[in-house]
Formats: sequence, C-alpha cells, structure tokens
Amino acid sequence: MMVQTVTKTYSFEDYLNYRDDSDFKYELLNGELIQMTPASGWHSDIIDFIQEQFKIEIRRLNLNWVVRPGTVGVRTGIRKSRIPDILVMTETQRQLLRTLPSAILEEPPLLVVEIVSPNNPEDDYRYKRSEYAALGIPEYWIIDSQESKISILSLVSGFYDIVEYRGEDIINSASFPELKLTAEQILNAL
Repeated sequence: MMVQTVTKTYSFEDYLNYRDDSDFKYELLNGELIQMTPASGWHSDIIDFIQEQFKIEIRRLNLNWVVRPGTVGVRTGIRKSRIPDILVMTETQRQLLRTLPSAILEEPPLLVVEIVSPNNPEDDYRYKRSEYAALGIPEYWIIDSQESKISILSLVSGFYDIVEYRGEDIINSASFPELKLTAEQILNAL
C-alpha cells in the first residue's frame, strides 16, 4: 500500500494571513509555501552594500523612493508571491503597506535585486524573470557570484532586455543613471 502525503495549497489570501511560531520567511509558489533559507555572509554583505548605495543616491537626488532589504514581498501571480533580496518602491507604496496586514505589494515596485543562490540559479534567471516582467517591474538586477557578473534587465514592451557586466565594467541603471559602480565593486561589496 502506498502512502500519499497531501501538501496544503494556499490561496493568496491564506498567504497574506499565514502566521507560524517561527521567524522564517516564506514565498508563495503556485499555492505552496516555500521557506526561504537564511542568507550567507557574502549574500548579506552584498545586500547591505547595494542598499546603502541606493539610499545615498535617493537622498542625493531627493527622490521620493524607499529601499527595503528582503522584507517586502511582491505578488507575481494568482497564487505567487516573491520576496526580493532588495526592492525599491515609491513612498506612496510604503504608506500603502503600512495599512496592510502583510508587507506585500500588488503593484510593481520600481526595481528589484536578486542575488543568485548557488543551488538554484534558474529561479532568478528564468522563473523570477518571467514573473517580474509579467508584473511590469521596470528594472531587475541579478547578481551572480558563481559567474562573476551583474545582469541588469530593463523592461521593454513586456519583456526584459539584458546587459551583463563583469570586472571593471560600470553598470548602467535606468533607475539610478548617475550611480557609478563596477561589477567588481558590487560582487566584492567594496
């Protein structure tokens, strides 16, 4: 006799209201809760570095934007929600989140950054790429230490155009056009 385990399927509403007694964060993928593993030290250094660089530019340009490191989710489908490593949103979106039970945007943020985990690069290069494009997120960065590159994806007519940067290449961001960082600086969190 074969024993079959049944996985509970969550609606987006279930996900918004889900609470357990842990400090774990979860993404929702096709109705299934996916526990996010804690970041590595290198991963955290990159998040801190980019977050700080974005904050400096936002202050310098007096933009009405807010940066969040892995604390705000983005609804990417009927039963899908992702939590990017870094997210840049408007102040209006931040104010809206304060009124909601869970910090999950249903409208596209300005920019998301994902740092590739060695065990699942396809997640960032394929699945999140298509989900973020479908939602209409204008700019998506993929930081890949295994390949020693930064990919900047810009939304054009519903699809992402991609430019890859390595070494001393200065990245070109539509959201932060005056940001002068090289791929090496980002990868080494310098």
